[in-house]
Amino acid sequence: MASPSPLVDFPQHLLEEIFLRLPAAEDLARASATCVTFRRLVTDRHFLRRFRRLHPPPFLAFFDSHRLHPALPPHPSAPAARALALAADFSFSFVPSPHCRRAGRWAVQDIRDGRVLLRHTPFADLAVCDPLHRRYILLPPLPEDLAALVAHPYVVFNPWCQPFLVPLDEDAATTFRVIWVVHCETMAAAIVFSSSTGQWQTAGDLTRLISATGYTLLRRHYAYHCFYWELNPINKLLMLDTRTMEFSFADLPPGEWALNIAIVEAEGRLGMFGIFHETAGDLCYYVKGNKGESSQWQIDKTISIGSGHRHYIKAASKRYLLLGKYVVRRNVSPSVSDSTSILPPLDMPGEECISIDIKTLQLERVCVRSFGFGRYGMHIYTNFPPSLLSAPTI
Repeated sequence: MASPSPLVDFPQHLLEEIFLRLPAAEDLARASATCVTFRRLVTDRHFLRRFRRLHPPPFLAFFDSHRLHPALPPHPSAPAARALALAADFSFSFVPSPHCRRAGRWAVQDIRDGRVLLRHTPFADLAVCDPLHRRYILLPPLPEDLAALVAHPYVVFNPWCQPFLVPLDEDAATTFRVIWVVHCETMAAAIVFSSSTGQWQTAGDLTRLISATGYTLLRRHYAYHCFYWELNPINKLLMLDTRTMEFSFADLPPGEWALNIAIVEAEGRLGMFGIFHETAGDLCYYVKGNKGESSQWQIDKTISIGSGHRHYIKAASKRYLLLGKYVVRRNVSPSVSDSTSILPPLDMPGEECISIDIKTLQLERVCVRSFGFGRYGMHIYTNFPPSLLSAPTI
């Protein structure tokens, strides 16, 4: 009787299908260390592209205005987050200052697909970097007319007039685009930089659209090639289609959301997570028809996230939400009317930060940070830990 063929003699396409079904990147790394045949298959670009498509990168950390906060135990990503913190440079010391004689610092503007967009505040100089592989690109200066618009005091000090990264195309591993939507009293426009051309250009003028409403842009969201901004104080969204660079309006579900929503992708449909101000212990999930169709929002489910606390949606990525959790206490001061207030309890050292997997609705505690009332300015960092899957993005 002939001896059975060794595992390495399996047809490559069968091995590929087996490896694609491994549950985690760590398992794939172990398989690649078994033999030369396995490593050759696992390091193939086509295979890695398929694996990344089936296994989205995990939630590893988030960045606020001060520093990186990696996921801590018992969060399932804590080991990978620890490896990231040791390997990456989130102080951005490898990115040189564009003005050696001008005071300033690099401030995080956006994080997406393992890239970080930096601005040398208070100037308009931008850089895109990969802190894991310590690579960077200094973006060219804006043309004079556009630089004057960005330097407007309203734009400089308005947190909603920040540049941001466009999500990565699957086939464009190291190319990227940066969009800067600037909005002041007299003009509103979208300025776009493409790493393919190395140039800035004006891509869309929304002055008439904004002036017709008289409202300001608030927090930014992304789903299906479109960016969305909440409009204050009306219950609408401003939408930018990145394929056509055209602006339009979209409705929100009825309700007082108090700027506490996240627009997400929902398997071909537009989805929205939101927390009502009156029911801060419930996370509501809405969907809106099929992708590209015009329909009404419909509530899909309500997730209880705990009574006795006030929750705020701090940030969102393609796969995760980041919630901030505060304890709610009654104001018992006789000089103030009896009302609910958000106060840090004596036994709570700070704000509890929680990640939510949009697909599974699994809640995991990330960490506790110093207590603060700032709701926005946070960015989720998702990536594969230092491994074959964490390829350079620049």
